[in-house]
Amino acid sequence: MAVITRARKQPREHRSIIRGLRFRLSFSYLLFFTLLLIVLGVLFRQVLQNTLYEQSMNLLAEEWGEMKGYLRIENANPEWVFDNYDPEESFIVRRIQRVYILMDKNGAILQRSDNYSDGTLPPPTVDEIRAVLSSTSPVIHIVKGSDGIAYMIRAGVIPEVRKAGSTKPHLDYYVSIGRPMDDTIRALNGFTWRYFALVPFIVIVTGAVGWLLAGRALAPVTSVAHVARRITGSNLSVQIQTRGSGDELDDLIEAFNKMTERLKHSFDKVRQFSTDVSHELRTPLTGIRGQLEVALFTAETPEQYREAMMNALQDVEKLSNMVRALLLLSQAETGQLALQMAVMDLRPVVKGIVEQYQLPAEDEQVTLSCAAARSCYVKADKTQMERMVSNLVSNAIKYTQPGGRVDVDLECVDGAARLSVQDTGIGIPPEDLPHIFDRFYRAKGGRAKKEGLGLGLSFVGWIVNAHEGRIEVDSTPGKGTRFTVTLPLAEGDHHELAVGDTQEQPV
Repeated sequence: MAVITRARKQPREHRSIIRGLRFRLSFSYLLFFTLLLIVLGVLFRQVLQNTLYEQSMNLLAEEWGEMKGYLRIENANPEWVFDNYDPEESFIVRRIQRVYILMDKNGAILQRSDNYSDGTLPPPTVDEIRAVLSSTSPVIHIVKGSDGIAYMIRAGVIPEVRKAGSTKPHLDYYVSIGRPMDDTIRALNGFTWRYFALVPFIVIVTGAVGWLLAGRALAPVTSVAHVARRITGSNLSVQIQTRGSGDELDDLIEAFNKMTERLKHSFDKVRQFSTDVSHELRTPLTGIRGQLEVALFTAETPEQYREAMMNALQDVEKLSNMVRALLLLSQAETGQLALQMAVMDLRPVVKGIVEQYQLPAEDEQVTLSCAAARSCYVKADKTQMERMVSNLVSNAIKYTQPGGRVDVDLECVDGAARLSVQDTGIGIPPEDLPHIFDRFYRAKGGRAKKEGLGLGLSFVGWIVNAHEGRIEVDSTPGKGTRFTVTLPLAEGDHHELAVGDTQEQPV
């Protein structure tokens, strides 16, 4: 088993970096950032390409307008009309004629540039010429030459110039000019290579920065884990300091601190409970052992044996009652005891319990009275209500001296049922009031006429809390004690039930 335990702990102590939250966070953000860079690069390239192509088309449009001003066709003879001695006009014409072809509608070439002569660019077909001649606007397309360079071609119609009075039919000619796109493509490819060459470097730097930032962000989580490893049953007071940022990590730290406080409180209660139980069980067990030892070593007659066995059985019965009460209280506090909630009248329950304790009160020479003038309907578990009233009344009788009195009052005030049990007993010292609902706690200011288990008021406290009520204690040593239980009234109108009727109305 020791080998298996070490094998299970080893992956947790030497956990792979890839499985760590820090790596997964860094990798997720880095992957997202890389994809974002790629998408942005593709979008920027497309925008740059559209911009460069648009600039080329605008330049072709300018050259087209200049060509129509310099080129004249008369009687199927093209002529460029410009001043040869003007350098600017000469440059413009040479630039236009760099990629240029002039054809009639039948495909006959009238003029062409060298790149059409040497076969670098293919001339248009007759169908292409007629399609352009029939179009009302110029046609722009990309043609890749045999030299591997792409050319942007603008094709359109140029009419023949006719002299005044000429009777010849009107003729249109196909003309196209172009410009090489090698500079544009070179700029586009240069941007693409430079951008995507920088992407790995940017990704590496971003990954390193993300790793550091993720480590700083997860530092409080790591500190929580380290503190959690140090927590044991004897060291539950460990607290983690919040960063004061008010973010989710501070919420996690506060939740962790509150959890350790609850665990410490629970462990303290368990320790106290164990101490109290061992102390309370020791007394009856010691009595049983003493009685049996007396019977074993000193008894000589059957009557002496019988008396020792009866005393031992009384201690056994006390021990059995204590164990049953502890089991029931433990089930109640851990939520294993389900409450059977129903709308019920508390008045007959109180009156019934008071009637049951009339004879025990008379035996103790205590006057027991009940004042319940009207019905009080609450949503409660009838069995637990009976146990609560019984514990309060029996406790009051037990701590009231002969000649005293116990008054039980029930009334409906401000939307709540208020049960008051007041006695003229020995009272409770102020220093004992905060502890009277603890298990096995008994006030030190005086002794009851009969010792109990010290669990009655613990049951009362649990029952009141389970029914969303509250209990108040007012006591003066030597004059008496008053317990006041306040429970919320049931919703709705329940006055149709007769006063004193014990019928329950299911919810």
